[in-house]
Amino acid sequence: MREFLVQITTTVPEGTSQDEVGRRRAAEAVRAAELAADGHLARLWRPVGELRSIGVWRAADEDELHEKVLGTLPLRPWMSLTVTPLEPHPNDPGDRSGSTV
Repeated sequence: MREFLVQITTTVPEGTSQDEVGRRRAAEAVRAAELAADGHLARLWRPVGELRSIGVWRAADEDELHEKVLGTLPLRPWMSLTVTPLEPHPNDPGDRSGSTV
């Protein structure tokens, strides 16, 4: 699977009830756990003081990422996304393949 850096900003539409927001957030937590268990969600952060998320997501390609991964999130209709495909860097300290620059 390829890795993607995804920045997510969620904006709740004006007039949405707190009950609806609560239901979707609870469902979002369940779905995120499922996607993590399936290997699609590798890491997720929230920058301090900001209402956005930054994560490393995995999918076969960008189409699968949008359609079968991010598209299944209950909050997706309220999200704006920035997706950046990633590739390994030769100096990545996490790369233990023994290759050199």
